[in-house]
Amino acid sequence: MATIPLHRVNVLTGIKGATILEDPGQFTKQIAKAKRPLLVLGPRLLEWSLDGKIVLEYALDIAKAANIPICATSHLKGKLTELGVTPDSVYDVVEIVNALKDPDWKGVKGEGNHDLVIFFGIRSDLQNQCLSVLKHFAFGHLKTMTLDKYYFPHADFSLNNIRKDKDWKAFLEDLTKSLQTKS
Repeated sequence: MATIPLHRVNVLTGIKGATILEDPGQFTKQIAKAKRPLLVLGPRLLEWSLDGKIVLEYALDIAKAANIPICATSHLKGKLTELGVTPDSVYDVVEIVNALKDPDWKGVKGEGNHDLVIFFGIRSDLQNQCLSVLKHFAFGHLKTMTLDKYYFPHADFSLNNIRKDKDWKAFLEDLTKSLQTKS
């Protein structure tokens, strides 16, 4: 049976769909392959919590463990500052997607465009459209990944739909541990 996206209108068009990765080690392997990954964080990370810990904190643990630069979208900069973290860049999600499409863009650190972008916490309908844009217009130089608990068919790598928060929490914790041992 095929995986069904959160929004059923977001069915896969074309022949290329997301590779579902369920093992944190598989995500770690893909992140380790990237020369210039980027973690794009969205405002949903402030809305979600797992056992009293906001999901933004899991995202920051992942970024730290893998030494990935952070792009804050929406109003996350204030919360990041409050947590003692300075994002590497602050963009509107549409702005960062437009920049990522350009293979000549110098990236958030001026070292060259990113070869892997990881989306986390963007509103799911908007995130799916961003992934679709990148799938069609940045396919030569960029891979995409999501860490939300929903399947995104337009990403290169996505989680399957996770129904229980305890399973998502375990995945995020295991991913952080896996990234720490890899670096």
